[in-house]
Amino acid sequence: MGAGVRRHTLGILSLLSLWPCMTTQPSCPAGATPPELEMPGKWSVQLDSVDGGFMSLIVHSFLHSVQSNPFPKDLIIKINSGTATTETIKEVLRYQTGFLVCVAIGILYIVLMPLIGFCFACCRCCGNCGGRMYQKQTKSINCKRRVFYWATLLITLCILAGNICMFLSNTYTGDGVSTGVGEVNNTLKNLQSYIDTVPKQIDQVLNESSVTVEEVTCHINESGHFLGKQIQNGLEGPLKPALDSVRLMEQVVNRTSLLLLELNRTQLQLQTELGVLQNNLTSVRDRINDTLHKTNCLGCDLFQSNLDRLSLDTNLNTTNLTELQSAVDQAVNADLNAQINKGEELLDSIPQRVTNETRGSVQGIQQQLQNLKRQVSQVATDLPHETLNDISSQLSNVQKSFSNNVPQVKSAEQIRWIVALILCCLILLVVVCNLLGLLLGPAGLKPNDDPTDRSSTANCGGLFLMAGVGFSFLFSWIFMIVVLILFFVGGNIYTLVCVPWRSGELFQFLDTPGVIPGFQLSQNLGLKTNLTITGVYNDCHKDESLWNTLHLAEVINLNDFLNVSKYTAQVQQDFEKSQISLPNITLLSSGIQSQLRNFSTTANSVNFSSIIQKINTFSEADLKSTADELDRLTNNQANTTIKTELQNEANDLRFIQTQINITINPLVGQLKSTVERLSVLSSQVKGTVENVLQKVSYAQDVLNNNKTQIVKSKTREFIDSQMGILQKFAEWANDTITERVGRCGSVAAAVDTAENLVCTKLVDSVNAFWFSLGWCMVFLIPSIIFSVKLAKFYRQMKHKDVYENQIMMHPIPRANMKPY
Repeated sequence: MGAGVRRHTLGILSLLSLWPCMTTQPSCPAGATPPELEMPGKWSVQLDSVDGGFMSLIVHSFLHSVQSNPFPKDLIIKINSGTATTETIKEVLRYQTGFLVCVAIGILYIVLMPLIGFCFACCRCCGNCGGRMYQKQTKSINCKRRVFYWATLLITLCILAGNICMFLSNTYTGDGVSTGVGEVNNTLKNLQSYIDTVPKQIDQVLNESSVTVEEVTCHINESGHFLGKQIQNGLEGPLKPALDSVRLMEQVVNRTSLLLLELNRTQLQLQTELGVLQNNLTSVRDRINDTLHKTNCLGCDLFQSNLDRLSLDTNLNTTNLTELQSAVDQAVNADLNAQINKGEELLDSIPQRVTNETRGSVQGIQQQLQNLKRQVSQVATDLPHETLNDISSQLSNVQKSFSNNVPQVKSAEQIRWIVALILCCLILLVVVCNLLGLLLGPAGLKPNDDPTDRSSTANCGGLFLMAGVGFSFLFSWIFMIVVLILFFVGGNIYTLVCVPWRSGELFQFLDTPGVIPGFQLSQNLGLKTNLTITGVYNDCHKDESLWNTLHLAEVINLNDFLNVSKYTAQVQQDFEKSQISLPNITLLSSGIQSQLRNFSTTANSVNFSSIIQKINTFSEADLKSTADELDRLTNNQANTTIKTELQNEANDLRFIQTQINITINPLVGQLKSTVERLSVLSSQVKGTVENVLQKVSYAQDVLNNNKTQIVKSKTREFIDSQMGILQKFAEWANDTITERVGRCGSVAAAVDTAENLVCTKLVDSVNAFWFSLGWCMVFLIPSIIFSVKLAKFYRQMKHKDVYENQIMMHPIPRANMKPY
C-alpha cells in the first residue's frame, strides 16, 4: 500500500509539472493577395467642337460637295514612290477638279474685282457710268428706291452674318490653339507616363514571382515544421483521443487510489478511537458493577441488566476492499503517464525527424524553384523593353522640343489673330458704311424735294453707301486671295486627312507597305502575322494589353515558361526519396491492458451497497439514558458513599458519550462519504477501461498499419499545397501579363486627342473662317451693285430732270411730279 501511494503521488506531481511545449515557429512570408498593378492616369478626350457646330455642318457639306471623290490611296502611293508621270499629274488634277474650279472662280474674282473697280472709278471720275449727277424722275422712282433699299439691307445683313461668323471663328481658332498647347503637353506627359508605367508593371510581376518563390522556398526549408505539422495532424486524429482516454484512465486510477487511501486512513483512525473509548467504557462498567454489588446499595439488583448495554460496536472492517486496493496498486505501477509521454514524444519528434530526413532533398527542390524564377524573369526580359525605352526617349525629346517652341507658337498665333481681326474689321467697315447709308439716307430724304435740293443728311447716306462700294472694290480681291489660300490648304487637309482619319482609312493607308519607308512593325517585333496600325489602334480603343495588341504570343511561349506541373513531379520524387519514417511504439502493452481489465473487473465486483449498509447499521451506545437511570438510582440511596460513586459513574458515562459524539460520529460520516464516492467512481471504471482499450486499439492499429500511408499522404498534400501556391501565381502572372500589363487605352486616347486638336479645334475653325470670309466676298458683289443704285436716290444731284429732244432740254414742272 505504501509503494502505491508513493507512485500515485509522484504521478500527480508529474502531471502538475507538465507545461505546454513552447516551440519557435518559423517565420515565412505570408501568401498575400497579389498587388494591384500600377496603372497610368486615364484621361478622356473632349470631343465637343469648339468651332461652333453650326458652321461645321455647313462647311463639311460644302467641302463634300467640292470633293466628292474617295480617299486617293493609290494616287498618294504613286506620288510617294517618286515615280510620278504626266498621267499621275492628270490624275491629281482630275481628283482636285472641285477645288480647281473653286480656285478658278476665286482667281477670276481676284482679277475682275480690282479691274472692274478701276474701270468704275475711272468712269465715275469722267462723269460717265453713273458718275453724272442727274436722276431721271419717273413714276416708279419711289418703288425702285424701296426695292433697292430692302435689297441692300438684306445683302448687308447677310454680310454682317458672315462677318460675325468670322469673328467667332477667329476667337474659336485662338481658343483652340491656346487650349491645344496645354492638351498637347498633357497628352505627351500621359504617353510618357504610360511608357514609364509598363516597365514598372513588369517589375511588379517579377517582384511578385520573387515573393512567391521565397514563400515556397521557406516552406520547403522549414518542411520540418510545415510538413511535420501536417503529419502530426494526420496522426493526432486517432492518437490524441487514445492519449486523452489514457489520461482520463490515469485520473480515475489516481482518484480511486486516493479514495482508498482516505478510506484506510479514516477506518484506521476510527478503530483507534473506538478502542480507546471501549477501554474507558469497560473501566466505567466494571466500577458500576462493583458499586452495584455492594450490600448497602438499595435496589441495585434491578439495574444489573443495564450493564449489558454498556459496549461499543467496533466491527467496521472493510476487508473485501483488499482486492480492489491490489488492483489499483497494479494500475498505478503500470505508470500510465509514461505511456502518455511515449505517444506525445512521438508526435513532438515528428518535425525534427522530417527536418533531418528531408534535408538532402530540399536543395534539389530549391534549384527547381530558382529555375522557375529564372523562367519568369526570362519572360520579362523578352518583352520589348528596348522599344519602350526608345519610344520613351523620343517622347522626351518631342516634349522638350515642344516646350521650347511654345513661345514661338503663341507669338505666331497672336500675329494670326491680329491679321484675322483686321480682316474682320475691314469687312465690318463695309457693313458699317452700308448701314450708315441705309440709316442716314432715308432719315434725310424728302421725296417731294428736287434731287438737287436733297438734304446733307441724305447726301451723307449716299456717300456712305459709295464709301462701302469703294472699300469693297479696294479690299475684296485681297480677301479673296486669303480665302483661296485657306480654302485650298484647309479644305484639302480636311478631305485628305481628317475625313479618312475619322473613318479609319488613314490608318489602313499607313498600313500599306512602302508608305512609311523602313516601317515594318511585325518584322521589328519578330512576329509572323502582319501587325497593322489599324489593328493596334482598334485593340487600344478596347484597352487591350500589349500582349494581345502586339501578338507577343507568337514570340514568347508563356504557357511553357509558367508551366508549374513540370516541376511538381520532380519535387514529389525528391521528397519521396527522403523516406520519412516514424518509430514503432506500443501505447499500452498487453500486461498493462490486462492490469486495466483486472482493475475494471475488481472495481465492478465490489459490493459497496453492503458496506454502506453496514455503516448505516453501525450501533451507537446510548450512554446518556444509562446515566439518567443511574441518577434515578442514586436518589434512592441512603448511603452517601454509594450515592457519590453512582453520581461519579453517571458523569463518566456522559463524558464518554460526549467523546463518541465528537470523534466517532464524524469519522463514521466521513467513512460513509468516502465509500459512496468510491462506489460512484468504481461504477465508471468499466466504461472508462473499455473506452481506453477501444481507442488505444484503434490508434495502435493506425500506427502499425497506416502510419506510412499517412506520412505519404500528408507529404503529397504538402507538395500539392506548395505547388498550388506556385500554380496560383502562374495563373495570376499569366492573366496579368496577357490581360493587364501595358493596357494601351492611353495610346488610343492620345491619337483621338491629336485628331480632336488637329481636325476639330484647328482645321474646322480655320475652314469656318475662310468659309465666312468667302460668304462675305460673294455678297459684296450684289452689295456693290445695289449700293451704287441706291446711293443715287440719296445723293444731291447737280442737274435737274428735263426732257431731252435732240438739243433742246425742258425742265419738268414740279407740279406734274407725283407725291412720295
